[in-house]
Parts: sequence; C-alpha cells; structure tokens
Amino acid sequence: MQFITTYPGWLFTLLLLLLAITVLCFLAKPALRYVIKRIVNDASAKLLTDKYTQNLFQMYPSQKRFSVLNTVELGLRAQEGKAIARPLGSPKHFLGFENLMFAPRQMTGLPLPESAQVDMSVTLGKTAEKPLTISIPLTIGSMAYGLGLSEEAKIALAKAARTLGTTTSSGEGPFLPEEWEAAGKYILQIARWSWGGRTSEQIDAADMLYVQMGQGADMGTVRIEASEFEGRARILAGLAPGQPAISLPAPPGVQKREDWPRFMEDLRRKANGIPIGLKIMATDRLEEELSVALDLGFDAIIIDGAQGGSHATTPVKQDDFGIPSLHALVRAKRFLKDRPIGIMMAGGFFTPGQCLKALALGADAIGLATVPLLALVHNQLEKAVPWEPPTTLVFYDSPLKTTLDIDQAAASVVNTLTSMVLEMQEAMRALGKATLKELGPDDLVALDAVTAEVTGVKRAY
Repeated sequence: MQFITTYPGWLFTLLLLLLAITVLCFLAKPALRYVIKRIVNDASAKLLTDKYTQNLFQMYPSQKRFSVLNTVELGLRAQEGKAIARPLGSPKHFLGFENLMFAPRQMTGLPLPESAQVDMSVTLGKTAEKPLTISIPLTIGSMAYGLGLSEEAKIALAKAARTLGTTTSSGEGPFLPEEWEAAGKYILQIARWSWGGRTSEQIDAADMLYVQMGQGADMGTVRIEASEFEGRARILAGLAPGQPAISLPAPPGVQKREDWPRFMEDLRRKANGIPIGLKIMATDRLEEELSVALDLGFDAIIIDGAQGGSHATTPVKQDDFGIPSLHALVRAKRFLKDRPIGIMMAGGFFTPGQCLKALALGADAIGLATVPLLALVHNQLEKAVPWEPPTTLVFYDSPLKTTLDIDQAAASVVNTLTSMVLEMQEAMRALGKATLKELGPDDLVALDAVTAEVTGVKRAY
C-alpha cells in the first residue's frame, strides 16, 4: 500500500522562513558584535591617527568654543545672506529670581488654614477713570495676529482669558474681530505699524490700551516681506498685494519727541477713561524713560526684561539688548516709589515661584507669553512632531495652523494658568498672606550677595 502526502506551497514557504529566522537569530549576535567591533576600531584608528586639521574630532573643541547654536546660526546666515529670525527668545541665562527664597514664619506667626480664601485679584491702571480689575495676577501676553500667531491660536488664547477672568492682548498685529469677541477683557496695543494707530471703533472695544515702543526681544524697526504676510492678516492690516509690512520708529502720529504730548492728549480723548499703559524694553535708560512716561500721564508701565521672547527676532536683539527682568523691576519700583502708576512685568517668567517673587518685589501683574503658547499645543503634538516643531501648530505662516483644535487648546491654557495660580495661593497660605497686598520684599531672602545688592533683600548669611 502506498501513502502520498501533499503539503500546500504556503506551508512549505512558512517552514523555510521559520528556519531562516532561527539561523539568523543564532548568527545575529556574533555577526553584530563583529560589525560593531570593526566600526569602532576603524573610527578609533581614524580619530587617533588622522592629522588634526583633517580629523573629525576637531569639531569637539570647536563646539566647546562656539556651541552647536552658533554653528547652526552661522549655517543659516551662510545659506541666504539675510538677517535670521530666531523664535522664542534668547537662550542666554540672565540673573533671575532663582536665588531669592521665601521666608515664612512658623513660631512667630502661623500659616493660614487650607480652607482660607486667598484673594489673587489685581487692578490695573488705578489712576484711570475706568481701571481694569482681573481675577488673577497673570495675564496672557502680547502676541500678534499675522506677525506671529494664527487666527486659531489667538481665538484659543482669548477664550482661555475669558474663562480665567484675565486679559489677553492684541499684540502688534492687525485687529482680529473674532479674538475680541472671544475675549472677556481685551487689551489693544497702539503699535508701531501703519495699522497701529487703530480706529475709534477698535479703541472703543478695548478695556485697556498699550502704547508699544519695545518689548523684551525687540525694538526699533523691522521689515517683513509680503510673502511672509499673506492672507487675511494682510487684508485686515490694510496692505496692498505685494506690499511689505514695515514697522515705524513710533506709533503713527509720533515722528519726533515733541509729538508725544499731542499724541497722548488725542489718545486719552479716544480712550474715554480706560487705562493707557506704556510697553517698553527694559534698558539701562529705564529711569529716563519712566520720567517721560510720568510726564505724559501713563496709567501703567509694562516692562519687558531681556529674557522676553518673540515670534521671531534677530539674535543680536535677543542676546545683546536690554537688562534682565529682575533688575528692571527693582529699578522701576525704586524710581516710581509710592506713585500710584502700576508696573506690569514680562519676560522670562515660567514658574509660579518666579511670578510670586516678582509680585512680592512690587509688580502688579505678570505677563506670560511662552507659557500659554506652549500650553496651546498640549495633547496635540502628534499633529506636528517629529517632522515639525510644535509651534508650527500656532504660527500664522504655517500650513498646520488649521489643524489646531481651538477648544482643546483653550482648555490646556486654562489648566496651565489655573495650576500656577493654585500653587501661588498655596504659597500665600504658607506665608500667612490672604491678599497680594500683604506680600512684600520682607517675605524674601537672598542666597547670594549679588542678588541681595540688586534687590535690597537681606542675605541669608
């Protein structure tokens, strides 16, 4: 009797594949070890024998000398021969709030109970007829539509500000009606662009005005080519097709210093009682600038320290202009003394502790930009990374901007700032303070002589 067994072709192929995998697994480890050994040996030989000028290792001392950042930026300059624009501010580390510590009382005083309510509200522009009160001392900073952020990002920030009971700002960009409609309390910037004088209707819609002369990472004039400013923002800005956007030395109507009194008189009339603040870059001429601001009757000063970021400005302005926020705050407070003009600080504030320390040193409120900007893309990173940076979800000139979920982005910003305020309230209870008015420099101590000298806060030793 004869038995004949027939195997399907696919089963035979599968058996061969399993056999091949088994052999490869058996041989893989020694083969991989051999390959790695050859690569390492060859690389070591080249590093230890090649002439130094032809040796790849020359990059190591070079990078130690001028860093990866400088190497990349040199390449970007070499590519097109244009001024480069670096996003999000300087990587330099300036003197900040790190060496200031809070000094609570434990036996000579008691913390507040967990159930104690801590009032975090602040009033901006107290000298104005219609001062602006916000629920928390954190505001969403000035980020421009079109020049920086997309419509989606600006609306999300406005929605978040309304929920938080704080302000959002137009920034330098064209007036975006949808942003104003979504915002609860809206700050309109009188900016240094052709559209920056604003219309009477736009001023009527605002709760506060900023006259913008500078910011932490930028001041002076700049040119934005038409190709970088297309679409709706160009239309709202009133620019013709192909016309570049070129900033002015001062807001429309100010061509020389002598024009300021008339400009302010006209703006005060249009403002109809709402506060008018002056937004400046902090520089070593701070007291001179503040003296002029006092003479002109500004209700508040918004000071951007050198740590301030931006959508994109030249590295020389980010790295080599201005003074740090800590220096600026202390100097401004000393110069203004007990005058009722308010101080709002921005530039380099990322943590609840930094914000609370600035409030203790005399700031009325803290403007945050990078923090809410990064919060916007929380849980939406997969739409951009790994091939694009997360900020492509919020920048105006990015094709990915329309993929941003506005409501989800707004909720992330609300969560972020809510979390920061809750931490600040917990710190206030530990200090035994029920309101921000009770907080002061005496609640701080300096860990080093330089910080103590700058701030006037006593040293810990």
